[in-house]
Amino acid sequence: MALRQKLRRITLEDISVYIKGYRCYSSKLDWNKLRPMILRRIEKRANDYPVKSMIPVAEDVIINRARLFEGVSTLLRHYPIKACKFCPELYIGKEGHLIKTCHGYRRHIKNQVHHWVDGSLNDIIVPVEAFHLNKYPDIIKHDQRFDFDRIPAVLELCSQAGADIFDQTLHSIGKDSLSSDVSTSPSDLTYLAVQTLKAWEDMREGVQKLLLVYPAKVCKFCDEVHVGPSGHKARLCGVFKYETWRGAHFWKTARVDDLVPQKIVWRRRNQDPLVLLDKGRNFYGHAPAVVELCIQAGAHAPSKYMCIMKANGSSPLH
Repeated sequence: MALRQKLRRITLEDISVYIKGYRCYSSKLDWNKLRPMILRRIEKRANDYPVKSMIPVAEDVIINRARLFEGVSTLLRHYPIKACKFCPELYIGKEGHLIKTCHGYRRHIKNQVHHWVDGSLNDIIVPVEAFHLNKYPDIIKHDQRFDFDRIPAVLELCSQAGADIFDQTLHSIGKDSLSSDVSTSPSDLTYLAVQTLKAWEDMREGVQKLLLVYPAKVCKFCDEVHVGPSGHKARLCGVFKYETWRGAHFWKTARVDDLVPQKIVWRRRNQDPLVLLDKGRNFYGHAPAVVELCIQAGAHAPSKYMCIMKANGSSPLH
């Protein structure tokens, strides 16, 4: 009876309730008093960073990133790649495929044959840049966008994690471990491919660990990435130039693929024709560009990619 009387005294104005999936807050809350407390808490959170246990993880990411760039640069001298002139499509091989997936530079067309040109390092490892911050400053406003440098998003994440991204020792460790003076023997190239693939997986694993501690944001409608608890206010999103908020980004939580894009490509299997045809697009497999490059150099693909590689799948010729 006492419990029932106590429950009767509780009204909907005193507690937060859920109605059809939405949270309704009490109208008695004085947000003018809560706002200064929230702002002070945001200012004090910088005292908790960087987390000392994450500094070695950030340093390993820098080292593996240097190894990855050095290894891929060396492999590209022996294994050519092709990039489409009018879209981001990439193919690891001497000749491009004939699959009609080109959508043009501005996506005005679709289902067209690609126009292949020689690819480069930036085609296989997509550069993603972000503003370089100084340990949780104020939110970057639109008129302050030129006051901050742009650096690779992975390095910015490592910088906020406490690593010295300008320390040449970390970068040299990665480059020295994979010397660019590799002979053309298959065994040396296979060893280089294995180490490059390991650096790729270790770097992505390290970025995943850092994102669990240090938040990052990505725009929902473009590829802009911001490393920090909240996105910047620079109106650089071209999708909304005609909207009322004048090109402001729509931020959401960033994942590993936003900072380190995999760049999925078509791959030719042993049972496929020499040139991939459009009629067999439902049979061919896929793989991340770095993984496919290392596979062609002799490395074994990790088991987690087998489902998209379709290694034992049927061929359109059968």
